[in-house]
Amino acid sequence: MTKPGVLVISHGSRERLWVSLVDEAVRELTARMDLPVEASYLELVEGRLIQDGIYALEDQGVTDMLVIPLFVSSGSTHVDEIAYAIGVKPEPDKETDLEPFEVKARVHFGRPVDDDPDIAAMVWDKVRGLSKDPSREVILLVGHGSRHESFRARWEKGMKSLARLVAEVSGTSADAALLNPGNIREKVEEWKERGCEVIVAPLFLSEGYFTEKVIPDRLEGLGCRYSGQTLLPHPLLPQWMANQARELLESLKS
Repeated sequence: MTKPGVLVISHGSRERLWVSLVDEAVRELTARMDLPVEASYLELVEGRLIQDGIYALEDQGVTDMLVIPLFVSSGSTHVDEIAYAIGVKPEPDKETDLEPFEVKARVHFGRPVDDDPDIAAMVWDKVRGLSKDPSREVILLVGHGSRHESFRARWEKGMKSLARLVAEVSGTSADAALLNPGNIREKVEEWKERGCEVIVAPLFLSEGYFTEKVIPDRLEGLGCRYSGQTLLPHPLLPQWMANQARELLESLKS
């Protein structure tokens, strides 16, 4: 007999607010699903790490684990190492200290945020209050990025695709920049030379050091509009997770 369950995996933080925002989104997901759902974290959240989540679902009799990697990009090295450690790829693309998990259930691995119409709508919702004349504005998505070339390419691909979706939903222009390799100032200056006002949207799950300190420092003196609002909280994120869980469920039937 098959019994599916959902395991949401995100990075984790020492900031209680960061964790509480993820937990609230997962609670909303649970209310939409007639399945066991567990939220787990890669690190920093004692007693709620990935192995704890696996055990919790298997203790409920789950035979098929629908894993949702709640990360902003497939360019995150964490997504790669988790996929390896949970048994869905034979080797990681980059060396990792993460040991393989103990998993008895069959694992069905989903995808990180990357690009999706729901995510584009979330980005626009977070910055629409800063928009005054969409015809003369550009929304610049800012993500973490990576120092590793192959992972950076994945970041760039996903964010460029998401920027196209943001432009469609907002009626503005949209572009993307990364903290690593650090091309934010160049992007802003390029758009200002074209006569555009720049609205900066941080592509992070929750507020923290990067959104409150690093990005504002990089924008200093550039005259951008920046609210610092991250993807969470937003009702469309639980919807995005639910859609992904249902897609994985459908794959069980095929």
